[in-house]
Amino acid sequence: MIRPIRRRLRNHFGLTAKQVAVRSHRPWYFQSILAVSYVLIGFALAYWVLHDDNSEYVRQRLQQVTAENIELQKKLIASQRELQVELATSNNLTKTLTAQQDENIKLKEELVFYKKITKR
Repeated sequence: MIRPIRRRLRNHFGLTAKQVAVRSHRPWYFQSILAVSYVLIGFALAYWVLHDDNSEYVRQRLQQVTAENIELQKKLIASQRELQVELATSNNLTKTLTAQQDENIKLKEELVFYKKITKR
């Protein structure tokens, strides 16, 4: 019974005990001043980034590219509609051509038939 207690005391206070780090406590006002300074630095960086001269160029370029994108989308839609019309026309012409070819074959057959009749 004494051995477990002795073992606990040795592990807790002996050479193999866990090391303890001693830190000085910072006052609350120091931590709050540090937090406020970080926030102010963040706002200053954001203001600097947003109000930089280069950002105006970037905004103008963004507007220009956006307008160009809208124009290209309109051209794409117009080209797609034109392609659809051309495909529909091509399909109609194909149907008409096959109908005309069928009619031409029938007329040639009738012509051959009438030529045979007239030869007799």
